[in-house]
Amino acid sequence: MNNHNASKGRLALLDVFESHVIVIDLASGKIVLTVDGSGHPDGIQVDASAGYIYWTDMGAKREGEDFFAPDGRIMRCKLDGSGSTELVGGGAVHTPKQLVLVPDHRMLYWCDREGGRVMRAGTDGSGLTTLVERGRGGPIPRDKMDQCVGIVVDQARGQMYWTQKGPPKGGRGRIFRADLDIPQGETPWNRSDIVLLLDHLPEPIDLEIDHRNGFLYWTDRGVEPDGNSLNRARITDVGLASHEVVARGFKEAIGMALVPSGEVAYVSDLSGKVYEVALQTGEKTAVFDLGRPVTGIAFF
Repeated sequence: MNNHNASKGRLALLDVFESHVIVIDLASGKIVLTVDGSGHPDGIQVDASAGYIYWTDMGAKREGEDFFAPDGRIMRCKLDGSGSTELVGGGAVHTPKQLVLVPDHRMLYWCDREGGRVMRAGTDGSGLTTLVERGRGGPIPRDKMDQCVGIVVDQARGQMYWTQKGPPKGGRGRIFRADLDIPQGETPWNRSDIVLLLDHLPEPIDLEIDHRNGFLYWTDRGVEPDGNSLNRARITDVGLASHEVVARGFKEAIGMALVPSGEVAYVSDLSGKVYEVALQTGEKTAVFDLGRPVTGIAFF
């Protein structure tokens, strides 16, 4: 399946059922790399200049879509698929979800869903830090309302955004923003700079920023008509403005990746399809069909 006019490039995507990292060539629509043994992967990033693929592994002990053990991992391999290495694990992270790479600072950021945390570490796994902790004192897994899923970093503004999707199909999803560093004298669970930007969303999942045009984008797997959609809102100094649904009709929308021009987004869903979405018109075209659920994706 490949009838689109995509930009030249590749997509890395995650096969959560078969435990693979897969790379496809967008021009041909063919798989050019498969990395086995990636666990239950959810978030992915590619640093082509440094020659690495990074991903999150939600852990081994799964019941449906829930993970009840602190056995998640942050993983890395070389761009040719060799040298898989655990960067963070050993009980330090519960269920890592979307992953963000800030290459200039050699940092990785991710959300730990069942742990109710936002975390970061260096690209070598050093300096593990909890930046946000929700529902502190409660049992793990944390309450669904406190579980953090999608994340994106706005390095220029020194801020990060994350989603707390709430119960499945619950219409209680939220998007938050805070500074990248904890205010002096505060802690991950009592920091005063956390701002609730949007509330009562169907079920927001992954985030991306179009830095050129000043938009925050997110996928949503909640109830239609506004769920199972691609959304955006304009970033302002005080929050988000002019929220709109760009495209609808996905089957449990999860991952997304923006092309640097800001003209096209790729969206993955749990039907196994990856779509190219023209952001001016909202027209979407299936460009790849794995045939089983796809979680995170990254364009490079």
